[in-house]
Amino acid sequence: MTSPEAEQGGVAGEAQATPQDGAPRPEERLERAVRAAEQALIEYEIAVETFRVEVENFSRLHHQKLGPMYARLDELDAQIAEARAARTGDPEDCRKADEARARVLPMPGVEELFHGWMDGEGLFPEAVAMLTDQPVRPPQRVRPSDEARKLYRELVRKAHPDLAQDDTERARREEFITRVNAAYARGDAPLLRELAEEWAKGPAPAERGPSRSEELYARLEWLAQRKELLSLVAKELEESAIGSMLRLAPDDPDRLLEEIAEKLLADVSQREAELAELLG
Repeated sequence: MTSPEAEQGGVAGEAQATPQDGAPRPEERLERAVRAAEQALIEYEIAVETFRVEVENFSRLHHQKLGPMYARLDELDAQIAEARAARTGDPEDCRKADEARARVLPMPGVEELFHGWMDGEGLFPEAVAMLTDQPVRPPQRVRPSDEARKLYRELVRKAHPDLAQDDTERARREEFITRVNAAYARGDAPLLRELAEEWAKGPAPAERGPSRSEELYARLEWLAQRKELLSLVAKELEESAIGSMLRLAPDDPDRLLEEIAEKLLADVSQREAELAELLG
């Protein structure tokens, strides 16, 4: 996946272009700079939001597919610690056993966390089936299609609130973009098509009128501050555990999940053998 900063670069460069139609008035130069900065910010917001959706979807798949394996490893670690404590009677081993068991006690929201794979009573049948290599329903997938991506980008470029010329228009655009973001997060291409038709029927954006230099400078400063905030969001996403994992295989996240699953299954087998030896 292209990082938000990389997608931003091509658009930002346009702001440096020198007009070829003679020397414009200072206000005209500022207005062009503001428009270029607005478009650059919109492109960057699209890149950040696209990456956020990818991280969110990968996080969901990660918990759905691998959550039961992590739970199984925690349970085996607790059983191993308890078996070792029972054998040695050492107070330190008993303390470690208590700590290991505490890590597998029911936690608030665990059913929601693992999206139907387990609750406070243990693994659901689907999770047990997966751990024993039996057929299991695939995890719910929400990955926007190419069509949804294209529609989303087009809608944001046309209806972005930063293109509004007054508070009323901004409120209309913000409400519309909220619906666009929700549809894109669900990968709902049909709804995005409906939204595109709705926007096409709406009032055309007002033309930008002449602006005073002070207002344009203030606008440029606001755009720069928003870009800085978005950069922090992008950095947080990229440096998160899920974001870092996703960047390892941006074009084939399913394969990355399979590799992690293989490693966890090997860990489960090793723990089961260790537990059997202690109990034997």
